[in-house]
Amino acid sequence: MNDRDSRRTYSDTIAGYITRYEPANERFGLRTSDGRLFTVHLGDSLSSQVVRNLGDPPRDTSGQSRDMLTEGRYVFVYGIHYQWEGGERIEARSLIFPEESRGRYVFEHPDWWVQQAGEIADFYLRGHFPDGTYDWRNFRTKLTLHGTHVDEAAGQDVRQETDTISRLVYGLATAYMLTGQERFLEAAESGTEYLREHMRVDDQREGIVYWYHGIDITPSGQRKVYASEFGDDFDAIPMYEQIYALAGPTQTYRITGDPRILSDIDRSVALFQRYYRDDRLGGFFSHLDPITFDPRSDSLGRNRSRKNWNSVGDHAPAYLINAYLATGRQDFAELLEETADSITAHFPDEPNSPFVQERFHEDWAPDRTWGWQQDRAVVGHNLKIAWNLTRINSLVNKPEYARLASRIAEIMPAVGGDQNRGGWYDVVERRPDPETGGHRLVWHDRKAWWQQEQGILAYLILAGVTRDPEHRRLARESAAFYNAFFLDHDDGAVYFNVLANGIPYLVGTERLKGSHAMAGYHSLELCYLAATYTTLLVNSSPLTLHFKPQPGAFADRVLRVAPDLLPAGSVEIARVWIDDVPHEDFDAKELTVTLPDSDQALRVRVELEPAAMPLRISTSNEDTTLSVRVEGVIDDENLDKFRRSLATALNSAPRRVEFDLCKVTDICQPAINELLFQRAKAGLDVDFVIVGNSLPEVTAALVATDAFLLDNTHTCR
Repeated sequence: MNDRDSRRTYSDTIAGYITRYEPANERFGLRTSDGRLFTVHLGDSLSSQVVRNLGDPPRDTSGQSRDMLTEGRYVFVYGIHYQWEGGERIEARSLIFPEESRGRYVFEHPDWWVQQAGEIADFYLRGHFPDGTYDWRNFRTKLTLHGTHVDEAAGQDVRQETDTISRLVYGLATAYMLTGQERFLEAAESGTEYLREHMRVDDQREGIVYWYHGIDITPSGQRKVYASEFGDDFDAIPMYEQIYALAGPTQTYRITGDPRILSDIDRSVALFQRYYRDDRLGGFFSHLDPITFDPRSDSLGRNRSRKNWNSVGDHAPAYLINAYLATGRQDFAELLEETADSITAHFPDEPNSPFVQERFHEDWAPDRTWGWQQDRAVVGHNLKIAWNLTRINSLVNKPEYARLASRIAEIMPAVGGDQNRGGWYDVVERRPDPETGGHRLVWHDRKAWWQQEQGILAYLILAGVTRDPEHRRLARESAAFYNAFFLDHDDGAVYFNVLANGIPYLVGTERLKGSHAMAGYHSLELCYLAATYTTLLVNSSPLTLHFKPQPGAFADRVLRVAPDLLPAGSVEIARVWIDDVPHEDFDAKELTVTLPDSDQALRVRVELEPAAMPLRISTSNEDTTLSVRVEGVIDDENLDKFRRSLATALNSAPRRVEFDLCKVTDICQPAINELLFQRAKAGLDVDFVIVGNSLPEVTAALVATDAFLLDNTHTCR
């Protein structure tokens, strides 16, 4: 072989932590997630940027690229790779930094996921209802990359799929919970009503509810589509379609308490218990015959007498956890425990495979020959199990739940993650290749948006619950890849798939933003729960949620506001407003609000905070006065939180800033310097006033700078 035969040139992405920067040699060292070391060379054509959120302008940092190459900083490098026999050279062409500065990841800002949720929800509202009227007769399952409906030929039937509508309703309801924007709730409620009116079968004789696969809108009217017409489930009633039909209505119920929705949930669960449940061996069958409702019918073919991840595990994230959060009912808690018990008992497959088994026969014998799955693993399902077992463990504390979740989290990066570029793969062989020892990718090396969500949420909640720094590192790397490459800044929302290197893959149905598989569900679920876990569990910051209960909707007028299944006692209610007026009738530890008697729907805003929060910062504005109340310790560990909160509050451009430091027990010198820095930036026409401070030496130090005023009319009680 001659030298020319051994040469190879290609472009690719590599991600890792900077180990050194050598300005004289125009290069830096990079260590990937799994510890591999590379040298990256720079050049005149280098560009760089900081990851930006949806709705934000570009954050070009090309002029500061070399100054940003500090040791320990995480970076994505896209460049040209030159390989030859005995050597390799990587020349960077662009750098993407997920950190504003070392350790300050952009997506850990308290408002990051809230803003992203609003942008995504608005994308879907514009796409489906461009005239601003939320008439779900105009909804279409397919939505283009650009956020428009796919062109329809004259006379063509239009399919509206139940699950696609329900998933979007979930996303819109979730966006309301995070933002409080009325348009999202209005669309979610009208979508729920549309599902109930057009997609629901109310069998009062049997006391059950089940859901159509969808409806076809034809030139002459509407035609119900009863059994599924999706390829894997053709002419059957798959459990996962019935499960996901509840996703949107249940999330809407958390907000409004509409008793009709709860009735639908209860009678859908009655369907599950009566027909899908295996009373003898446990678990739930995956499909029913549409005529007899028999899961063992020969008509089901390869789906006869089968159980799978979707029929057993998808109850929890799709509707069941949210139904429990809204009601606190024991029967929902018991069903959650039952599904978690089934997973821990039957899904693990070590030492045969590091991946869980996902498909089973009636007797729980693994089914390794079914359809496209064969003996293959969906990486996201493994991560989803780790995430949901951790959630359920906060409700039903069982060692086997935490043990399996931690074991999956330990295994997955090496077998399902891309430790060279970041992100999570799609479907892999469950058993290692005898030649390479690795798990071969089945069809491609692309990465789907929903599987990134599972990785982010799994490691975020584990980081918050276990405080394991390795879990937090993996959560950050997962969120960095997603926010760097999946956000579509040109058209809005997020891409379905990207290539291994992060470049969007825009072919076929994967080009769409709305389809059988995609409808704003996973992307908005991610926003909601990433905000919850990041603020409340990881960064010890407050989270604000919004509700709008109907008159008399909840029993005893008690609104339950727990954001998710979190460790008992870890979160409390800090403040509540009803119709923008402070409301004091709440149980901080039980996470419940007692609503006043009213004949109108009430707008309820709830601020939640960690029970053990070392630093609390609250702000309020009245006219041109900004009040800043600080409690706890402002030390080096909490300095960044203090700086961010102060900078965000000062964005309101106040004329007077009042600092209540009565409950500050300690303050570090850099925090004092930050106050001085912000005072100087605000300008001489803005007064910084200390209205209370229990540490006289701090007051004296601040007043001595001639930058602060002291209001002696206020004292600390």
